[in-house]
Amino acid sequence: MEDQEDSFNKLYFDIKVVALCSLVGMFLLKIMVIFWWRPRKIEQHFGKQGIKGPSYKFLIGNAKEIVSLMMKASSKPMPFPFSHNILPRVLSFYHHWKKIYGPTFLVWFGPTVRLTVADPDLIREIFTTKSEFYEKNEAHPLIKQLEGDGLLSLKGEKWAHHRKIITPTFHMENLKLLIPAAATSVVHMLDKWLAMSDSGDVEIEVSKWYQTLTEETVTRTAFGPSYEDGQTIFQLQAQQMALASEAFQKVFIPGYRFLPTRRNLKSWKLEKEIKKSLMKVIDERRKNWDSEKMLESGPKDLLGLMIQASMKRPTTTTEFNSASSPPITVHDIAEECKSFFFAGEQTTSNLLTWTTVLLAMHPQWQVLARDEVLKVCGPHDIPTKDDVSKLKMLGMILNETLRLYPPVVATIRRAKADVELGNCKVPRGTQILIPILAVHHDQSIWGNDVNEFNPGRFSEGVAKASKHPVAFMPFSLGVRTCIGQNLAMLQAKLTLAIILQKFSFGLSPQYQHAPTVLMLLYPQHGAPIIFRHLSEPVTHDQSSETV
Repeated sequence: MEDQEDSFNKLYFDIKVVALCSLVGMFLLKIMVIFWWRPRKIEQHFGKQGIKGPSYKFLIGNAKEIVSLMMKASSKPMPFPFSHNILPRVLSFYHHWKKIYGPTFLVWFGPTVRLTVADPDLIREIFTTKSEFYEKNEAHPLIKQLEGDGLLSLKGEKWAHHRKIITPTFHMENLKLLIPAAATSVVHMLDKWLAMSDSGDVEIEVSKWYQTLTEETVTRTAFGPSYEDGQTIFQLQAQQMALASEAFQKVFIPGYRFLPTRRNLKSWKLEKEIKKSLMKVIDERRKNWDSEKMLESGPKDLLGLMIQASMKRPTTTTEFNSASSPPITVHDIAEECKSFFFAGEQTTSNLLTWTTVLLAMHPQWQVLARDEVLKVCGPHDIPTKDDVSKLKMLGMILNETLRLYPPVVATIRRAKADVELGNCKVPRGTQILIPILAVHHDQSIWGNDVNEFNPGRFSEGVAKASKHPVAFMPFSLGVRTCIGQNLAMLQAKLTLAIILQKFSFGLSPQYQHAPTVLMLLYPQHGAPIIFRHLSEPVTHDQSSETV
């Protein structure tokens, strides 16, 4: 009997060992498939089509080379005289490997392959003619936390439904109703600059000031009558963004965001406060919705339109059964507010910063811009909504800034199915990296002066500025073009117009030209600018002097 029991125990033990070994074997096999076999098959697939790239390294892909190239490129500022040839510094890995493999090549971020595509004809397929075969890639977890589950990340029918609801907020005629309040914010900012001036000159680190300024306009656009509550919420989100920026500057460790570190604990607390405050504002607006509708005047705000959609009841059987119009929930409204703040505040303040830097670097264009502003608006009058639309030179200057220093330097799409991209067969799931900065700095598209600041290239509009109609994409292209681009351009035009009425400006001796990427393209060492108050209307001779 004992022998039988021993035999049974031994058999049971052997089965457990075999089972454990099988599980370990399956796990190791899966690891080998993901980290070795599949990458080799992908390399072979594209290699047969003449598309190559740096060799895949087990587990890490090309991460070591990418980090090395980026660290070397950003180790010191660009030398004087300052150049706008920033591609080697900002997208160093692309610049390096393009010289070896051409504009279309493979690059490995760990075991994830990205097909790098910089040909405008292929980009047009991805964004417009074959856009149904591609989708937006999942954002980095830290960015996902900031941008929320709104238009920036939604896909399919829900994305289309939300965009349709929100679009009226960003119609130009609606945005123009914000001009008086936005102009008042600019004037208050400049009054503070004047108060800081002792000798007529004042040095301002403009990027910080522009963030605060833009937050005010974005808050009014998002929250309307709930502006004060919205301001408090967005201040919390600004703290959240600062924590994320801090995390981005460190080496990414998978799973680290789940650990109870000091930064993570603070981030989790902020997230709860933001959600709680948003829910409170939404509830109050919903309770007072009937009285608000009776008093309705002024611009349509994002929050109001979302609440209106959430309270709309289907009036027909067709509407009731419509699968393309899912109900708008309180959670949806909160996530859209988060998304809008993340995209709107950063993009607009970024555009204002780089435009100010470029006009400080190129005083001849500052003269032309000021002449236009004085002609259209006069030396003292606040620009009206009609004035802003007449500032063509400022529009050209902003477009050239967006070409040379686009806020988003690259974007990623993912193939939803097996698809032909040009003559290349792209397997389902392949990520495609579009280096926007590289396209904007392509000499074959923009001409020999590609790395020069020349707003004149936009004198006949965007379509005729380059040799290809889709070579300019600072706000993306196609159906997912940034919904807030009108707001960004309007805010930038208005702000710069009022500044040009009151100040001439040049680079501070402390300025270091060091564009770098931290979520968006920004000046690594800030943007200190010296402003000189204009007590009299400016003549060409006065304003062309360097500060």
